Amino acid sequence: MNPTIQLSILMIYLSLLSIGSCIRWHMQPNSRKCLREELRENVLVKGEYEVTQIDNQQVDYVIKDSKNHILSQKEDISSGKFTFSVENYDIFEICFISKASNNEYNGAVQEIFVDIKTGVEAKNYEGAIVDDVAEAYKLKPLEMDLKRLEDFSEAIVLEFKDMKKRADEMRNTNESTKNRVFYFSLFCMICLIVLATWQVCYLRRYFKAKKLID
Repeated sequence: MNPTIQLSILMIYLSLLSIGSCIRWHMQPNSRKCLREELRENVLVKGEYEVTQIDNQQVDYVIKDSKNHILSQKEDISSGKFTFSVENYDIFEICFISKASNNEYNGAVQEIFVDIKTGVEAKNYEGAIVDDVAEAYKLKPLEMDLKRLEDFSEAIVLEFKDMKKRADEMRNTNESTKNRVFYFSLFCMICLIVLATWQVCYLRRYFKAKKLID
């Protein structure tokens, strides 16, 4: 098979494995909807959004990290983009808030579309950005594809490392929990044995005092 065709097939396969998410939903007036996602350190995030416009009603969005720091924010949105990056492993939250302009207006349902890309996918190897990256690295078109392939491969390797790290952490947590349960059960059993022994001794003394037994 032609190497270029093989490379194209591999690029398509890796693109399917790339990290990203898009969602579309209908939002009730005067309501709030939030989306959360985990991010590795030094990860770029890009997103696009579209909101149907309705008179006397607006939608705002705000993006925060786990420490409540605002990463991006905008009011009365219709369509646009946002970009931010995180230095450390964190969980970011993007919230959309629907507001009716006055209390007498009940509002109407608005359709919202959000497309979020992270990591390598956020670099967007298409159009003018490709030209910029190619110019920065002085790459030919085929070399540009190889560069993209390398970035995707590194992203997949990092993802597997993170999965292995989480699996190790979960295993350690399970081992720790199992040991705690074992020692707690042993402690409860010893307490029951001690309590049963004390009850037997107490009853023997009580019955002897009442001269019910010898």
